[in-house]
This record gives sequence, C-alpha cells and structure tokens, in this order.
Amino acid sequence: MKKILAVSLGIIALFVLVLVGIYFILPETLFNLAVKAGRHSAGLAKKEIQVDDHKIVYLEGGKGQTILLLHGFAANKDNWIRFAKYLTNDYHVVIPDIPGFGESSQIQNENYAAENQLKRIDRFTEVLKLERFHLAGNSMGGMLAGMYGAKYPQKVLTLALLAPGGVGSPSPSEVAILLQKGTNPLLTGNTGDFDRLIKLCFAKPPFIPSQFKKVLAADAVAHRDFNKKIWDDMMGNLTKEALSARENLLKPYLPQIQAPVLIIWGDTDKILDVGGVSVLEKNLKNYQTVIMKDTGHTPMLEKPQETASYYLSYLKGKK
Repeated sequence: MKKILAVSLGIIALFVLVLVGIYFILPETLFNLAVKAGRHSAGLAKKEIQVDDHKIVYLEGGKGQTILLLHGFAANKDNWIRFAKYLTNDYHVVIPDIPGFGESSQIQNENYAAENQLKRIDRFTEVLKLERFHLAGNSMGGMLAGMYGAKYPQKVLTLALLAPGGVGSPSPSEVAILLQKGTNPLLTGNTGDFDRLIKLCFAKPPFIPSQFKKVLAADAVAHRDFNKKIWDDMMGNLTKEALSARENLLKPYLPQIQAPVLIIWGDTDKILDVGGVSVLEKNLKNYQTVIMKDTGHTPMLEKPQETASYYLSYLKGKK
C-alpha cells in the first residue's frame, strides 16, 4: 500500500511540475487550455462561418430561445463565457467575434463604421437562420445592439444594454476626459497600457496570474493597429466636436426601439459614466434599470452570476 501511495504521489508531483513548466515556458498554451475549459464549462463550442467577405468565429451552445451576445470594443467573444454559463441550460446562446475583432477576419480595406457593422451582424443572423432572438451587448456591443433593435425590430424579442456606448452622459467618465485630452486608453501598446485598461474596466480588478497577463497584454498589443482602424472608422478623430457627436451615436435610435429593454450599469464605471442611464431612460419607451453596486464597466465579467441573475429574471418576466 505504501509503495502504491508513493507511486501515486510521484505521479501527482510530476504532473504538477509539468503544469508549472508549461505555465512559465509555454504560458499561451496553458492559457488557451484554460479558455477552452471555460467554454466547455459554459456549454459552448467554438465554430466559424463565412459571411460574405468575412470569416466570423463564434461560440454556440444550449437549447431554447436564442440569445445573441455582442462584446465591446477591443474585446472578444470570451468576455461572455462566465456569464453565458448561467444561460445555456435554458437558452440557445450565440456569441460572435464581431468582424474585425478576436478571431474573426480583419480586412484592411473594409470600413468598420457602426452602420457597416450592423449590416454584417444582420447577415450573420441570416446565415445562421436566427429569425427572432434576445439581443444583449456591452459597451460598443451595447451601442450596436441598441441600433440593431431600432433598425430590425421584427427580429429582436428583448434588448439588454450593459453600459452601452453612444448615449453620452451628463458627467464625463475618466476615459472621456482622457479622450478629450487626445489620449485613448482603450488602445494598448504595452503591458503598462494593459494594466491601466484593466483598472479602468473593473471596480475591483480580478487577480490574473502574471504569465496569463502577459498573454492577454501581448494579444491586445497585437490587435492595437487594427483596433485603432476600427476606432477611426467608427468614432473618427479625437477633436472635442467629433467626440461630442460620436458619443451620442446611439441616442437618436433610442425612441425607435420597440422591444422591451433591460439596462444594466455599474455604479463605478470609469469608461462610460453611469449618468448615461438617465439618457436611456428619457428616450426609451419600455425599460427596466439595474444599477449594480461596486461594479465597473463589464458587469458580466466582474460579477457574472449576479448579472446573469438579473438578466434571467428579466427574461422570465417577458415570457
């Protein structure tokens, strides 16, 4: 028995040593395994499809009514997996990398202005044969979701806007002030920029192992130039006049939205000030608001279970 125990302990020790070696020597491999495990735990599988000129990579899982989730600027589909874990038991969940982001195609001579992105998202739903669905988005994804709800009302059952862009705010956020000064903290050029962005996204930044942080920072740096192109296509230059107009991209669409809307916003959002809630409430016909305490710009990442509970409760009330 002692010999068997010694052998078992030896195998465990060897396995731990291998993991430690991978963590330090091949951190990207271990990080990718962790992401795959997260997707599997959420009941999601990675797929890809050709939509006109664009390859769109997406996650899909679950059965029931469809929920389409749209990520924010400089983000990707995996921002939703911890949140989606609570949805796939009852809903069919689809999460694309919006064209230009993540693993979807990046075509230099294409224009990524909001109206063009809306057309691509709609074509994506057509190719997947998604005729009626719940639509939710965070930040830029929330802006696109709101615009989509206004332009394609026949397809959208409900909307969930998680700190959406494009509504302006009576009070400028930390990021809005930086943008007015000519600095865009959403574009990361090094690890220091990435650290700053993490602090801006969360009320309480999560612990990220140092080697994993290097992987995430390297990915953000690799996408910086194309992210800047998308920003320029969508938002234009950083003059005060241009920013004022672009900060209100979604606002004109709000009165046209017919679907019921759930607004979720963190009370300590440093990227888009929570004052944007008042703009939404003044311009929407049918809404419900949840302001989450001690929560930053990405509630589905910072507090996935709590955020999902509000969303599921809302959907249940709309059946």
